[in-house]
Amino acid sequence: MTTVVEVMERRVQETGKLELRKQKRSDDETSESQITIRGYAAVFNKLSFNLGGFREQIAPGAFDGVMNDDVRALFNHDPNFVLGRLCSGTLRLGQDATGLWYEVDLPDTQVAEDLAESIGRGDVTQSSFAFSVSYDGQSWDEDDEVGTVRTIVKISRLYDVSPVTYPAYPDSTIAKRSMNEWRSKSTAKQQHEAVASRKRQMKILGI
Repeated sequence: MTTVVEVMERRVQETGKLELRKQKRSDDETSESQITIRGYAAVFNKLSFNLGGFREQIAPGAFDGVMNDDVRALFNHDPNFVLGRLCSGTLRLGQDATGLWYEVDLPDTQVAEDLAESIGRGDVTQSSFAFSVSYDGQSWDEDDEVGTVRTIVKISRLYDVSPVTYPAYPDSTIAKRSMNEWRSKSTAKQQHEAVASRKRQMKILGI
């Protein structure tokens, strides 16, 4: 029996700009404002750019099983820069027709203060997410127009959502390995079907 090890992947999509909100913590005029950011970490049914031989999309409902994971909000996926956490209530996640959205109440730290300033100026505008996909949580197809397409139908674990400075090219090594396995099985199946068809023809012809 083969053991499948789930490995973390990261993706950045064009999800629209981050929203920045400020609200007084209490009715006291002298109280400090709570700064909250909101954005989409993932968008459904939107093809990615070429990830090195394939494109990718996320199906609606792919996050259904991980909405209660102990997810963190990080800046640039850096665990040293924690912005919020689902179990503490400072991070909130949800899904709608567009995709997976997140909302995080920023802490009173220098990193968070600088991030809020950068978002307000329009210098930081994108988000990313870190995840794992089980072997049966994805499907592969060939499309005449766009080529090989990976559709993620079930996220097995969601690690973090992150505002990012810029979208680094994702490491798609794990996905490429899965694609190669799918292609190998498809080729083997086609060869098997070709042999079976040849045998049937020979039987009909009495050879």
